[in-house]
Amino acid sequence: MKQYDFLVVGAGIFGITAAIELQKRGHQTAVLNPDTIPHPMAASTDISKVVRMEYGADFEYMEMVDAAIDGWHAWNDFFEDKLYHETGFLMLCKQNASDDPESFEGASTRNLIRLGYQPERLSRQDLERRFPAFAAAAYTDAIFNPRAGYAESGRVVQRLTDYARQLGVEVWQQQTVRLFEKTNGRVTAVQTREGARFAAGAVLLCAGAYTPYLLPELKPALRATGHPVFHLQPDRPELFRAPGFSVFTSDISHTGWYGFPLHPAENVVKIANHGVGIELDPEHDERVVGADDVAALRTFLAEHIPALANDPVVFTRRCLYSDTRDGHFWIDRHPELENLIVAAGGSGHGFKMAPVLGAMIADVATGGAHKWSDRYRWRQFDAATRQVEEARFKAG
Repeated sequence: MKQYDFLVVGAGIFGITAAIELQKRGHQTAVLNPDTIPHPMAASTDISKVVRMEYGADFEYMEMVDAAIDGWHAWNDFFEDKLYHETGFLMLCKQNASDDPESFEGASTRNLIRLGYQPERLSRQDLERRFPAFAAAAYTDAIFNPRAGYAESGRVVQRLTDYARQLGVEVWQQQTVRLFEKTNGRVTAVQTREGARFAAGAVLLCAGAYTPYLLPELKPALRATGHPVFHLQPDRPELFRAPGFSVFTSDISHTGWYGFPLHPAENVVKIANHGVGIELDPEHDERVVGADDVAALRTFLAEHIPALANDPVVFTRRCLYSDTRDGHFWIDRHPELENLIVAAGGSGHGFKMAPVLGAMIADVATGGAHKWSDRYRWRQFDAATRQVEEARFKAG
């Protein structure tokens, strides 16, 4: 049986970026994934994910995404493929962001300026002229940042997996981890449901929503939540093409609603909700979008994007988040199993960080630290712990 330096469990965005970085650093690395890549049910498997710097008062997250956007442009160049589309990011507000400087929109704007950017303030007339699909009268304020957009997430994972193979990473699909073999405080091998056994010097667990099921001691810290996603086929597609329609949020911390311009290949407009969601068992519960979800979408569209309100919904999915209790990632070595490292807890906002995730995870996995890794360490929560990502709609 071949032994790897690092065995990565899970080929989502955490796992595949880490595998690439570890292999580049000279560690023989293998990846196990329970299905094809990208996994059809993984959070990464979608047509698009938002790439935005706006994180309210959280300046460190903004710095991370600023660096990640440089990485997204570099990946476009390196792969000679437009995986990242810089359409800009439009924050739509029912109240003037200047009147509430601590709001998500107000604090984000302040931090963008602090970082050296100049987001545009749009009047209702500006909004109506530049982004005519929106009902401008529904908003009091709008802020546009051109340094933002979206990544074609499923294609990104596939492209990175191909690159990992080129570097020498061994990628094992259809291998579902069921058991960690442990001896003297170390993980010595991994067994799969399919009957295979893999030995490794170290194991990096990047299993997303499945993480606390493989490592039950993390169940108090991590849970899986499902969030509705809709693809609509617009009757007037010209209204939804960039630059006349950008990635947007609509008073998101109070509603959860956000969306994307017309997808260049799928020819649909994706609208989704970044909110509380519903708690799910990732293996046994159905991930269905219900009639109530569709009704909420229709109500939102009728008020805010009326040109889309009656267009057909051609696809739905319930995107599964790996949520930590505080909304921050979980990237650290296990406190009792010295060669087991966990990288999980994307909490619905990890994909945009893809170009910086691999290096951070690899630094931690090899016994070091990264300038942004401290807040993601192994930690304890109490009853007062609350999710802190400011764009997330928390419903009451």
